[in-house]
Amino acid sequence: MVYSDTTNLGGSVKRKKIRIHDLIEKKKNSEKISSITCYDASFARIIEMSQIDFVLVGDSLGNVIQGKNSTLSVTLEEVAYHVRCVRQTIKTPLLVGDMPFMTAGINRHETMHNAGLLMRSGAEAVKIEGATPEICDQIHFLSNNGIPVMGHIGLMPQSVNALGGYRIQGKNELDKKRLLKEAKALQDAGCFAIVLELIVPSLAEEITNSVKIPTIGIGSGNQCDGNILVLQDMLGMNKDFKPKFLKHYLKLEDTIKEAMNDYCKSVQEKNSENE
Repeated sequence: MVYSDTTNLGGSVKRKKIRIHDLIEKKKNSEKISSITCYDASFARIIEMSQIDFVLVGDSLGNVIQGKNSTLSVTLEEVAYHVRCVRQTIKTPLLVGDMPFMTAGINRHETMHNAGLLMRSGAEAVKIEGATPEICDQIHFLSNNGIPVMGHIGLMPQSVNALGGYRIQGKNELDKKRLLKEAKALQDAGCFAIVLELIVPSLAEEITNSVKIPTIGIGSGNQCDGNILVLQDMLGMNKDFKPKFLKHYLKLEDTIKEAMNDYCKSVQEKNSENE
């Protein structure tokens, strides 16, 4: 099978397939990287018509799709299922699959097996939280065996209990040194990019300037090489959830509710006409 390296946007404009080296080139050229989460084929189809650079099938599906308070119970099989759904209609953006809680960092064999499942499901890279020596060793092992890895430091939802809750990271000097060291360790291990979540903006900027690979911020200011948001959050599908860093680009909760009520009204009126 031969794959085209260009895709039609909305049936007219051809767009080049985004690959890992394209993200690295964007950093070199000081071009910002845009990314979003996605969990299903319907939204993926719309994203395919946009300018998004990469899509993350995140374990945030535990919050967004399953309605849970954390991501800890999300399984590898659930992420793989959603990767397969997104892969049906996403072609141009790079597709990254999240390695959920306790699926990376145990040992090389298990981490390779788990990452391989996501790749076989359609992911083109995996994302792994943390930067312990064990995790860095396994990232290096994955990278050397053809599985690209995106790192993730700062607030790590899978370690929220150990971190003492959802708090901004890097406020004191000790944490600053640790996060700088972790970013460089992930780069040395072979990561092609790093997510910086809820890190003090000045430190996120320092990390961005200290590594050669792209940094993707979420709640870490505007000086990272790119940004990522949860799709449903960005679209305003839960207007009660609005942390300081989040902008609602639409107010879909109200729009969808109004559409539902219009539909119900229409159904009721048609029933009345038939009486």
